[in-house]
Amino acid sequence: MGKGTPSFGKKNKKTHIRCRRCGRRSYHVRKKKCAACGFGQTSRIRKFSWAWKDVTRTRLA
Repeated sequence: MGKGTPSFGKKNKKTHIRCRRCGRRSYHVRKKKCAACGFGQTSRIRKFSWAWKDVTRTRLA
């Protein structure tokens, strides 16, 4: 199998799921850590001046 289109068919594992704290699809299942807000690593919200988006906590009614 080459490195083109056929090999992309094997990519079917979920690495990120929805985060409990920030609601974004950034929680890494195996690392148990959110890439967006740092949930699972720190109690503080992960934020940097060079990259910051508002934390959107949406509830499904």
